[in-house]
Amino acid sequence: MLNISFDSPADWRERWALLVQKIERVQSPVDSQALLASLAHPARPLVLAFANAHAMNSMVASVPFFEAMRSADLVLRDGSGMATLFRLLRMQPGLNLNGTDFIPQLIRAFDGRRIALFGTRDPYLAKARLRVQQDLAPHSQTITAHGFLDVEAYALLAVQHQPALIVLGMGMPRQEEVAARLRGLLDFPCLIVCGGAILDFLGDKTPRAPLWMQKAGMEWLFRLALEPRRLFQRYVIGNPLFLTRALRLASLNRR
Repeated sequence: MLNISFDSPADWRERWALLVQKIERVQSPVDSQALLASLAHPARPLVLAFANAHAMNSMVASVPFFEAMRSADLVLRDGSGMATLFRLLRMQPGLNLNGTDFIPQLIRAFDGRRIALFGTRDPYLAKARLRVQQDLAPHSQTITAHGFLDVEAYALLAVQHQPALIVLGMGMPRQEEVAARLRGLLDFPCLIVCGGAILDFLGDKTPRAPLWMQKAGMEWLFRLALEPRRLFQRYVIGNPLFLTRALRLASLNRR
């Protein structure tokens, strides 16, 4: 149980503690399916975000990113690093509901309703759209826009087409900030998902790790091998830094 309580995000420990308290930890496949069913029928604009080790590290440097994450209607645990953090805090981590696996399930749940894919760039965006149309939501109309427009442009597209599901594939921290802005601008029921690299995965830009690496929580190592220059800071520097901070937060929690 987390015994740390803060009212303001004055330093990174307060931000981590506040977000840890917000994360929804789903404990069973039955609960996961119930959550999926609930998210598939939003009554108003809702934002779904995913918290992983990179997100936690990013919150140390950026208060606006922390505020965007904290303002999300639902935050799910993503990755083995977050499981380690919860265990250090003597909390059950729950299921690993990472976006790469969970978002395709969401897309299937919205089949038959309009879906917007905002992010990445062609040819990967076009391939992701084709994947959605062929495999995930064949009965849905799909709207797309690359990931480098102003928020107002995405809002105009959303108002024009009124998609029930909006998947943002712009990477952190931009997609979380775009999601928060979109929720404030839209007045029809929809689910806005912060999808990270999901459109790159669906568009075959980024391959998935072998299943055994996914199950072992080592997909980050596979991605690092594919893109060492781009991901060096995130994983080689970021992972030990995350673990050090997790230990410090756990020590503070015990005191």
